[in-house]
Amino acid sequence: MSWVRALAFNLIAIAWTATIGTLGLPFLLAPRAMAMRFGRFWAKSVLVLLKLIVGLSHEIRGLERIPRGGCIIAMKHQSAWDTLILPVVLGDPAVVLKRELLLLPFFGWYAARAGSIAIDRRAGAGALRRMLAQARPVAVSGRPIVIFPEGTRVAPGERRSYQPGVAALYQALALPMVPAAVNSGLYWGRRSFLKRKGRIILEFLEPIPPGRTRPRLMAELERRIETATAALLREGMSTINARPHRQGGYVGASE
Repeated sequence: MSWVRALAFNLIAIAWTATIGTLGLPFLLAPRAMAMRFGRFWAKSVLVLLKLIVGLSHEIRGLERIPRGGCIIAMKHQSAWDTLILPVVLGDPAVVLKRELLLLPFFGWYAARAGSIAIDRRAGAGALRRMLAQARPVAVSGRPIVIFPEGTRVAPGERRSYQPGVAALYQALALPMVPAAVNSGLYWGRRSFLKRKGRIILEFLEPIPPGRTRPRLMAELERRIETATAALLREGMSTINARPHRQGGYVGASE
């Protein structure tokens, strides 16, 4: 049953994270790149547990579309899985995240040491200025910067307004922007205990070159991400609905 597999995964992943996080505390004093490598090892191990226990794997499409050197990746955000996969796929990304996440035991400590870009969403214009100040040296170093345009996890099929931070990064850094779509919320929902068997798809789309006006950028970015995400949701749902039930019927998304 889905809830039994989810419970087993949650318990084992928490225990593993506490164990490996404690053993790896010296990495918090090591150079940033070493802390990132340790975090990448942890993320890979949790994804292995997810596949072995829950039966949830993933497929990455369009990696060849990510430019060499610095770029901004604007990614749809549906699940905690989205942040887990980033260091595995991108190597050494700087992820724009909520400042309060840095207070979480283990995850927050390593995320801070690995060079995440933390923002206080309640700080208004001041938050944008601090985000740009942190992002500029990252861009110079050539690391990809990942931002979630809607600013939070959004359930499959729902949409929220795209936030101004994504346009601020694009205009200030003059880097290509790579839209990214995902259907992770079908299998690992926002604030959901259940994790369902299946295959999450993350797709990187064609880059938007620097130089677009803000209105044109926002319209094009939203159109690309939402169109691709809708297609991935349909693909995922077709697989879920075609899955045989134990009694010979079929299961739906609400299994």
